[in-house]
Amino acid sequence: MIVKPSVTELLQHSKNRYELVIATSKRARQIAAEEAEGEEKKEDSPVTQAAIEIAEGKVKIC
Repeated sequence: MIVKPSVTELLQHSKNRYELVIATSKRARQIAAEEAEGEEKKEDSPVTQAAIEIAEGKVKIC
C-alpha cells in the first residue's frame, strides 16, 4: 500500500521530522475531537486527514 502524501512531500512544509510529527499529531487530535463532538465522520483516520491537510497547505507549521 502506498501512503499519500509521502513523508518526503510533507517534509517540504516543515523544518524537520520532529516539527512535522508534532504538527500532524496536534491536528489529528483536533480532528478526532471534532468527530467525537458529533461532526461528520470521515473514511480516513485522523492522522491521514491531518497529513493531507498539511500537504495541501491548509495547516501551517510554525
